[in-house]
Amino acid sequence: MKTALVTGGAGGIGEAICRRLAADGYYVYINYNNSKEKSEELASEINGQAVHFDISNNDLVKDTIKTIGHIDLLINNAGVSEIDLFTSINQEKTERILNINLKGTLNCARAVLPSMINKKSGNIINISSMWGQCGASCEVDYSASKAGVIGFTKALAKEVAPSGIRVNCIAPGFIMTEMNSRFSEEDLKLIRDDIPLGIFGKPKHIADAAAFLASDQAEYITGQILAVNGGMVI
Repeated sequence: MKTALVTGGAGGIGEAICRRLAADGYYVYINYNNSKEKSEELASEINGQAVHFDISNNDLVKDTIKTIGHIDLLINNAGVSEIDLFTSINQEKTERILNINLKGTLNCARAVLPSMINKKSGNIINISSMWGQCGASCEVDYSASKAGVIGFTKALAKEVAPSGIRVNCIAPGFIMTEMNSRFSEEDLKLIRDDIPLGIFGKPKHIADAAAFLASDQAEYITGQILAVNGGMVI
């Protein structure tokens, strides 16, 4: 049975990905930092395993991956955001965004790669954002971190392709998750009006994209950014 590690696996998108991978036959390791109860409940439901570590702590990441063993599929999904003027975001918040969204992605990839390279097989899928593609006012730090994920995806894909490892990225649009529950009904209407398909994305849409990139159907795809945004960014 193939193994998958999904960071931030208990969140809206993460949970959908974990459930889809389990349905596709993966044994899923569900990473969490704060959502212990939810992660363990999900692990019980899909016969996976909840694993606790802070992805921004490189030593913890390496120790945990060493304990788990070989990972066939890594999905770097964990992320945080802040909405405020760039000049109002304090250093602590900036470091948290960059440490989790970008550094955490690098940490996890670096930890799983030695085993993948040794086996000449592996798959890494990074979750970025449409704001990493075009930038968002009042989410400058977040946009920068997600743009970094896109650059990382392209560079790493070139480096590890000779070892039979594929690296791709999904750039979600506006997905209805707890992260977006802060928006008012008026805000949501304005956002929906900007989406050509006229509907908000669901976590399932990202899980479907991840399942495709993880499958043999995508065996000739690497270094690509799959935009799942209803046409909001083209």
